[in-house]
Amino acid sequence: MKHSTNRQTRRGRGPARRIGRSLAFVLPVVLVFSGTLAVARVNWSGSSSSPVLTAASDASSRADARAPQHVLRDRLLIELQEEDPGVALTHLQQAVNDRPSLAKHCASIARALGKAAVRVYGPTKAQSYARPVCDTSFASGVTTATH
Repeated sequence: MKHSTNRQTRRGRGPARRIGRSLAFVLPVVLVFSGTLAVARVNWSGSSSSPVLTAASDASSRADARAPQHVLRDRLLIELQEEDPGVALTHLQQAVNDRPSLAKHCASIARALGKAAVRVYGPTKAQSYARPVCDTSFASGVTTATH
C-alpha cells in the first residue's frame, strides 16, 4: 500500500524541495548583494576620504596603545583645568573603586593632579582642594610643586 504523500515527495513536489529551491535562488543573491556593499565601503584609493572616521580610528588606536592609568591621568588633568581639582579627585576615587587594578597608580596620579593644581590655582587654593584620596598624595603633590 503506497501513501500519496510519499509519492509527492519522491516526485519533487514536497515542501522540503520547494524550500530548497527557494534558498538556492535567494541565498546567492543575498551574498552577492552584501559582498557588493562591503566592497563599496572600502577606500581603495589609499587617500583619506573620511577625516572623521580616520581621526576616530587614530584616537582609538592611540588610546588602546596607552596604558589605562595614563589615559585616566590625562583625562583627570583636563577635568582639573576645565572644572576644579575636587571634581578630578572625585573621579579618580570612582575610577579606582570601579577598576581596582588602577589602585597601584592612584598615588602617582593624585600627585600629578596636585602639581597641576598648583600651576593652575596657586599653592594656597590648590591645597584647599586636598582630601584623603590615595593616602593624601594630592597634598604631597601640592607641597612638592611649591618647593
